[in-house]
Amino acid sequence: MTGKLAEDLAAREKADKPVRVGLVGCGEMGTDIVTQVTRMPGIRVAAAVDVDPARVRAAVRIAELDTPVVDCASADRVDAVIDQGSMACCDDFGTIFEAENIDVVIDATGVPDIGAQVAIGAMEHGKHIVMMNVEADVTIGPYLLSRAQQAGVVYTLGAGDEPSSTMELIHFVRSLGAPIVAAGKGKNNPLDPTAVPADYEEEAARRNMNPRMLVEFIDGSKAMIEMVAIANATGLVPDVPGMHGPNASRDTLQDVLCPREDGGVLYRKGVVDYTVSPDVAPAVFVIAEMSHPRLRERMHDLKLGPGPYYTFIRPYHLTSLEVPLSAAEAVLYGSATMHPLPVPTSEVTALAKRDLPAGTRLDAIGESCYHGWADTREDAVAKRALPLGLAYNAVTTRDIAAGEYLTYDNCTPDDSQLIVRLRREQDRMLGGA
Repeated sequence: MTGKLAEDLAAREKADKPVRVGLVGCGEMGTDIVTQVTRMPGIRVAAAVDVDPARVRAAVRIAELDTPVVDCASADRVDAVIDQGSMACCDDFGTIFEAENIDVVIDATGVPDIGAQVAIGAMEHGKHIVMMNVEADVTIGPYLLSRAQQAGVVYTLGAGDEPSSTMELIHFVRSLGAPIVAAGKGKNNPLDPTAVPADYEEEAARRNMNPRMLVEFIDGSKAMIEMVAIANATGLVPDVPGMHGPNASRDTLQDVLCPREDGGVLYRKGVVDYTVSPDVAPAVFVIAEMSHPRLRERMHDLKLGPGPYYTFIRPYHLTSLEVPLSAAEAVLYGSATMHPLPVPTSEVTALAKRDLPAGTRLDAIGESCYHGWADTREDAVAKRALPLGLAYNAVTTRDIAAGEYLTYDNCTPDDSQLIVRLRREQDRMLGGA
C-alpha cells in the first residue's frame, strides 16, 4: 500500500468526496467491511446488496453505524439515497452497477458464479471491481482481467487475504533481486480432505461462520485456491499435485521448503506451498535464496540464519479488514493490489470426497462431494481436469471413485452458469486448452 493513502483519504474526507463503495454480500466478510469502513476517513459503503436485505441492516447494527438504511429498487433511487447521505440497500446487484454514485464494487460472496456475474456487471458499467471471490479468480481471472482492461477499469483481488498479503513479500523479495524458492501460508485449520458441513455445525456457530465456508478451509480447498491465485499472479507453480503441505514450523520453513539436494522436500525452486504447523498460521511467507557470501554474512549478523535460504514472514493478514484499502487505491490511483498474469501457470482441480455414482448432481465447494486440488496448468490440461469453480451443479456422467479427479470426461458442467460460459471463452482466449 502506498504511504500516501492515509493522507489522500483524509483529503477526501475533508472535501466531503469519499470513495463510494457498492458492497455485494453481507455475510461474515461483508459485515466486517461495513464495520471497518465506518472507522476509516474518506471512504464509505454507499450501497450494500444481499439476497436477504435484513443482513444489510444487521451489518449496520453490528458496525454501530447511525446512517439511515433505505431500501432501493432502482439505480435512480440508489443515487438519490446516496446524495442525501444515507446507505442504499438492495436485493439486486444490477441496481448498484447502474448507479452513478458508486465508484467501486466489492464482491464478498465467495460463490464462483455470482463472482463472475458481479465482476462482469460492474465492469460493463465502468466500475472498478475488488474481488474477495478468489474462487472465481482462479477459474476465470485472466478473462476478467482482459475485460477490465478493455473497459478501462481496475480488476483486483482484495488486500488482506493470504494471496495479496503474500504478494507484498514477493514484491519486496523480488525488488531485492533474490530468487524465490517458495511462497505460501500457514494453514489456519487442521487438514481433513473428507470433512463435510454436518460435522462442523457447532464449531461454525461458535465462530459465526457458515458451516460450508468453514469446511472449505478444513478440507484444503481454500488453501489450494489461495496458493493457485498466488501462482497465477507470479508465475510460480505447485511443485507436486496438491502441493507438499509439510509440518514445517517458523524456524524450519527454509530448511523444509527448499530443494531436496539441500535437505528439503522440493523438486524445483519457484513454487507455492503451505505448512500445517500451528505456529505459522495466520502468517504468510516467502523463502528466498541469497547465495553471495557477503549477503549471507550480513543476514547471519541480522539473526536470519546461515542461508542460503531465508524465510521472510508477515505474521498476520487481516482478511476483510484490509479490503477497503484495495477499493480506495483502485479509485484514487487506478492501481490493483493483485491480479493474475495474462496466462495462468496453475489450476485448482477437484477430487471426489466420496464415491459419486453416475447421475450425481454436485454440490458446492466445502460440501460433501469434492475438495480442491492444486495442479500445474499443463497437468490439468493433460488430465482434462474440471476446474473447481465449474463443479457446482455439474452432473457426473459415470461412476467416480473417492479420490478420483473430476474431469470433462466424467462430469458435465452446468452451462446455465455464466462462469462456465466465461471459462470456455477464457480457454479459447488462451489457445483452446
